[in-house]
Formats: sequence, structure tokens, C-alpha cells
Amino acid sequence: MVHLLQQHLPAIFCLLLFFYRATATADANFTMSRAAYYPNSDTKGTENGACEYGAFGATLNNGDVSASASLYRDGAGCGACFQVRCTHPHYCSPNGIVVVITDSGASDGTDFILTQHAFTRMGQSTDAGAALLSLGLVGIEYRRVSCSYPNKNIVFKITESSNFPYYLELETWYQQGNQDIIAVQLCEAVNLTCQLLSQTYGAVWAAVSPPSGPLSIRILFRLFTIGLYRGFMVLITMIHQIFLLK
Repeated sequence: MVHLLQQHLPAIFCLLLFFYRATATADANFTMSRAAYYPNSDTKGTENGACEYGAFGATLNNGDVSASASLYRDGAGCGACFQVRCTHPHYCSPNGIVVVITDSGASDGTDFILTQHAFTRMGQSTDAGAALLSLGLVGIEYRRVSCSYPNKNIVFKITESSNFPYYLELETWYQQGNQDIIAVQLCEAVNLTCQLLSQTYGAVWAAVSPPSGPLSIRILFRLFTIGLYRGFMVLITMIHQIFLLK
């Protein structure tokens, strides 16, 4: 059930699971707002976002990422996907783009500070995208949509701050669907004694004096649009061995 990734990264484990997919869709109604962009982001996002994704967050979703103070929601919004389309009558594509929240930030009453890469892709052509950049700030409408990462499963990455056996810190990658992770428990796989992890910041969950031995993770989701709670258990049998390598 566990696949290890070893690509010049700290220890990572990927959950190969029958991932819960929400049957409810995002509200069909868009919210009106404004969007800006941040400089030096023509190909990727920042590596220093509040969600603590690092280099992974800079290239997530091919660089179509965004900062948002209102949608960050103390880290619950990290990894959430939104369809964003600008409203200029001459420049904007009717479909807009899908961006992933990786940071917190606001400017001039905006709900999104996009990468330049994402900002220009709201245009209906290359020239239209360049025209949008020259405006700097544009009217938009947006809605929450399901994230989809083909051939990917949700990943819990053991961060470099982890210190066996005293402290374990996990970061969530490739969160699918349109639900928020609102609670994570780390459980002993044999007797299912569980410890509730704390959300320290962004997409990071941590445990002081974590359980030992083969472990499982229990995750509680909340559907963003209707507040419905969904929980399931995913068995992880190698997390202890990976933790030992830290």
C-alpha cells in the first residue's frame, strides 16, 4: 500500500489508496473579486509560500498557483483549487484557469495574487495575456473546483524538521477533490491507539513523541461547499521504518 519516492528529496511516502472523491460539486455560482500578480513568476511560483511547500509549491500545477489571504484560512485552504476567470470584455478567456493556493497574501482588495504565468493564461491569446499584464490588476470571478492530478495519489512527506523518535512532521501533497483536511490522526496499526496531530502551519501536521511501530493515518475531510464531514483510514505500514532513516 505504500510507494516510496526517492528523487533528491527528504523521505516521502505516497499513499496508494482508493481515495475518497466527493460526489458534491462546487457551487455553480462564481464570486466576484479582483486579482493581481507578483513579479518574477513568469514560469513558476514562490518557494517561500505560507503553505510551506517549498520548491514543490513553485512548480505545482505547472506554476499556475496563487496567494490568497481570504482563502488561505489558517492553512486549511492550502492545496485548494479554484477556477479563476477575468472579466475584461476584450482580453479574457471564457474558461479562465485553475490555480492552486500555495501562499497567503493580499493586495488592493484582491482575493488572488497569481503568478505571472497564471495571470497571462487568463487571456484568450498570447497578446491578450500580455495586455492583462499591462493592466496589473483585473476584475475576476472565481469558484472552488476539484483538484485533479492524473496518475498521482495523496502524499505525506516527512519534513526535514522531523527528529526521531521525538518529533514527526508531515506535509501533504497532491490533495485531490474539493474537500479540506481538517484533522489528522497518527495511529498504531495493531491496536489503533491514535494521536491527534497539530496543524503547525500551512499544509504541515506534526506529532510530539509520535507512536512507534507500523502506523496508520486517519484523516477527516470537510467538503468545502456544504460542510459535510467525511473520514476514512489509510494503512501505512512503513512509516516507522522511513522515520528511522531521518
